[in-house]
Amino acid sequence: MTAVLVHGVPETPAVWGPLLRELQRKDVVTLQLPGFGTSVPEGWRATEEYADWLIGELEALGQPVDLVGHDWGGALTFRVATTRPDLLRSWVCDVTGMFHEKFKWHDLAKIWQTPEAGEKYFEDNKALPPETIAELYVAFGMTPDVAAELVAAADDEMARSILGLNRSAIQPAMAELGRDAEAATARPGLALIAGADPFASDNTGSIQVAERMGATIEILEGAGHWWMLDSPALGAAALERFWETL
Repeated sequence: MTAVLVHGVPETPAVWGPLLRELQRKDVVTLQLPGFGTSVPEGWRATEEYADWLIGELEALGQPVDLVGHDWGGALTFRVATTRPDLLRSWVCDVTGMFHEKFKWHDLAKIWQTPEAGEKYFEDNKALPPETIAELYVAFGMTPDVAAELVAAADDEMARSILGLNRSAIQPAMAELGRDAEAATARPGLALIAGADPFASDNTGSIQVAERMGATIEILEGAGHWWMLDSPALGAAALERFWETL
C-alpha cells in the first residue's frame, strides 16, 4: 500500500520534507504538480487538466492508495474522492471548506483570479529580491529553508499555473463541486483542519463539508496553513492514527 502526497500552491514537494521525517511509514510518494518546478504538456491550460493528471498518476500506480492532499492538492484529492474512489484505500484533505456553499476566497486568491491584476502581481514579484519574497512566505508560516527553496523554483510557468488554477475556481465553481461531497463516503477519509490557518477565517464550513464526506475530523490546534512545516509531528501523528484504523 502506498501513501501519495500532493502539494499545493505556490509549492513543490519540498513542503513535505519535515513531515516525511516524522512519519513511521516509508511507502510514501510525493507527486509534483505540472508547472510547479516542472514542465507542462503542450496546450496545458492549468484548469481541469490537474484533476485528470492526478487520476492518471494514481491509475499508473496500479493499486489503491492512501491519498493525502494539502491546499490545492487537497482540492484535487476531493475531486478524486468524489469521482474515482476506486483509486483509493483512503483520502486525507485539509481544505474541505473550499467546497462549502458559503466559501469565500482569501484576498491573495482574489488578486490571482482577476485578469491583469494577477499578471501584475507576478510581474511585480519578479522585481523583488528573492529574500523579500521568502520573508513574506515565512511571515505566513513557512520555514525559512523551504521558503527559500520555493522562491528558487518559482518561474513564469508556475505563475501561469497558479493563475489558471485559481481562475478555474471562481465561485460558484467550488460550491457546485461541493454538491458531490457525499460521494466521498465510498472510502474512509480524514479532514485535517489547521487551527491557526491565516487563510481560513472560519472552520464551520470545513467541518460541515467533512461531515457530508463521512470523514473523521482532526483539528490541529496551533498549526498554521503549512502544518507539515510548523507542526510536522502533530500532523504525522494525526495521519498515522487515521491509517491505523484502515
